[in-house]
Amino acid sequence: MQNIDEGYIKFGCHHKKVEKLPVTVPEELKKTRDRMHQLGLIGHYDELNVGYGNISIKIPEGILISATQTGKTEHINDNDFALVTNYDIDKNMVWCLGKKRASSETMTHAALYEADETIQAIIHIHNKKLWQKYLHKLPTTNPAVPYGTPEMAYEMKRLYQESSDVKQYNTIIMGGHEEGIISFGQSLKEAQESINKIYNA
Repeated sequence: MQNIDEGYIKFGCHHKKVEKLPVTVPEELKKTRDRMHQLGLIGHYDELNVGYGNISIKIPEGILISATQTGKTEHINDNDFALVTNYDIDKNMVWCLGKKRASSETMTHAALYEADETIQAIIHIHNKKLWQKYLHKLPTTNPAVPYGTPEMAYEMKRLYQESSDVKQYNTIIMGGHEEGIISFGQSLKEAQESINKIYNA
């Protein structure tokens, strides 16, 4: 777990701080995130003082994603989410609003939503044993590509388009992001089922 800087914003972020989001945060989104937290798949590295893992859904207004540095929070609330209203992968820029800034993995989520319009939910978890078990056995990103960068966003799109296994498993192992796994689906339930398959295997 060397050089993990999860939770730090890597992109340019136009953040508009608002006391209340202009959209409703679904209860299912909060419950699913808390379930992942209970399992230790989303959380906080105390020794490094950084959070890990995040969750998002696509809505008409943009991308609703857990905010940066919320890994310590046991029971997440509306203020722990940010609404991403726009992004530019080429310029490495994100526009968001909320009490807190959007997750450092925002660009990765955006790339997957862009790769397939049927994807409506994404869960990014951390688990060393699962990561080691499925590295290069499930679709895996190039180990040379670091997380939270435009390169990772493009790598996600490339892998999604080139690997039929991605659509079969709805899961991508992040080769250059130790412990990092991305699962997705047409609903939060489907995304969580994809995690359950590898977690319970």
